Amino acid sequence: MSSRAEAIDPIVRERLVCPQDHGPLIDAGDELYNPRLHVAYGIDADGIPVMLADEARAVDEAEHATLTSAS
Repeated sequence: MSSRAEAIDPIVRERLVCPQDHGPLIDAGDELYNPRLHVAYGIDADGIPVMLADEARAVDEAEHATLTSAS
């Protein structure tokens, strides 16, 4: 089974950017990750990205290193 990020329609995924800095996001399993701001946006069970700054999850340095080394 693929991750929720991989399951997003490629045309939609191509257009998704961070709502805070409008930059590109990294696929991070069941989230989309902004390595510049160290925040992750969840993808709900229906495969819909939750692109709300208020609901973004802060990512610490250790997780940031893991997420960026995989990309």
